[in-house]
Amino acid sequence: MSTEEPKAKGGGGEAAAGASTGGKKGKHRREKPWDHDGIDHWKVDPFKPEDNPNGLLEESSFATLFPKYREKYLREVWPAVTKALKDVGIGCELNLVEGSMTVRTTRKTWDPYAIIKARDLIKLLARSVPAPQALKILQDDMQCDIIKISGIIRNKEKFVKRRQRLIGPNGSTLKALELLTGCYMLVQGNTVATMGPYKGLKQIRRIVEDCVKNVHPIYHIKTLMIKRELAKDPALAEENWERFLPKFKKKNVKRKKPEVADKAAGEKKKVYTPFPPPMPPSKLDLALESGEYFLSEEQKRERAQAAKDAKQEARTEERKRQREAAFVAPKEDGPSTTGRAQQPEQDVRSLAESLKKKAKAGSAVPAGLGAAGGGSRGRGAAAFLSPEVHAEELDERGGQAGKKRDRKGTAAAEEPARRGRGEEGAAGEERKVKKTKRAGEGS
Repeated sequence: MSTEEPKAKGGGGEAAAGASTGGKKGKHRREKPWDHDGIDHWKVDPFKPEDNPNGLLEESSFATLFPKYREKYLREVWPAVTKALKDVGIGCELNLVEGSMTVRTTRKTWDPYAIIKARDLIKLLARSVPAPQALKILQDDMQCDIIKISGIIRNKEKFVKRRQRLIGPNGSTLKALELLTGCYMLVQGNTVATMGPYKGLKQIRRIVEDCVKNVHPIYHIKTLMIKRELAKDPALAEENWERFLPKFKKKNVKRKKPEVADKAAGEKKKVYTPFPPPMPPSKLDLALESGEYFLSEEQKRERAQAAKDAKQEARTEERKRQREAAFVAPKEDGPSTTGRAQQPEQDVRSLAESLKKKAKAGSAVPAGLGAAGGGSRGRGAAAFLSPEVHAEELDERGGQAGKKRDRKGTAAAEEPARRGRGEEGAAGEERKVKKTKRAGEGS
């Protein structure tokens, strides 16, 4: 009996505890006076110096490099950064020789998480975030995330195009994302620097990674806008919002392949045959067919050298022809191809002779008109219509003119000889002339 009584007592106690907590699962749960329905479990209480009056035992430090183009800006804003970090008991150093920024804890540091915030601050400053915006990271409700987007896609052109989608025309997409998520965004190089609450950072990371994977940010923007409106309705706070959100299906539009130029529009389909195509001849078969197989090594070398020389000679001739083509005169437009010009040569001659006769007959014009002018016009017409006959006449005239020139040349050549005679020859000539005159007078 003594052994059963404690069991009954224990069983009664467990039953009472289970009844008070609402079942067997909550048998170990005890009422907590500080835990009630109105408490916010997600609230972060501020950390004050009174919470850690003794400070930290060890020194912690972080360093990061910054690009060369940020040196001038960092030198300008470093006094403000130093002052802000001093308020939380963090020391900082800017090394322009190495191009690095360093933060470390000091004896006055009372917040253990302040060094992590300082590390995020110098990271943001190195990623081209303005100093007034970067200093907000020291607040307890502000977090940061640096998203690396360079390793998601290899093609540089596609990467630049998709990165530009995050910014949008005149920065409209970037502004919409900042308003909907409550975060700050900066797209710089191969990274996207973001600042804000944890919830917004998680949304932005998903949007950025999907954008680089070829999912446009506008789809996420539409979803966020709908969620924002649904959150205003307290009746829908406990319901599932899937039925209100848009569902976008992937549309892989296949591009039309360009048609091959060799395939004609009316080309017939190939007839199916169960037999395989004939086997192409091997190199040995080709050598046997051409007789090269039976040649000696020397003959093969001679044949190869002859083929090489022939090919080189043809190439030389082609180059020579190309060089000479620059000196060939361009084709000029010939005479007008009228019906008269296309007549046979005999008809042209007969027509020229008839016009010549008319010109001669017309040379006897009245006294008032110049005969020479009419003759010249007749000769000009005949020369135009029968250039060959006119050329023959010019040759005849040229021959007569040549004979006259020969006579004049002979006389000119004999004149120096006459002048070169002596005085005696000249006196004898004068005497002969006088005798002839006297004989004429006497008769």
